[in-house]
Amino acid sequence: MLSHMLLLSEKVLLGDALLEIELHDDLRYRLRYGGLVEHQNGRRRVRGRSTAYEFRSVEQLRYDFERDVEAALGRLG
Repeated sequence: MLSHMLLLSEKVLLGDALLEIELHDDLRYRLRYGGLVEHQNGRRRVRGRSTAYEFRSVEQLRYDFERDVEAALGRLG
């Protein structure tokens, strides 16, 4: 039986929001910033609106997630 491992799990309180990060060795993932932004296993939710998300790399996931958080907080443009 093949068992999957959790590679990274972090929870950080940033101001009023909880930042949660999980990354598994089988490429399952979850990045969440309070109730505003969540990227999880092929889905992306920003301010309650859910769309498909194509995972390309951990680096791209982090970049896309950070941009979505900035946009949700009104810090872009």
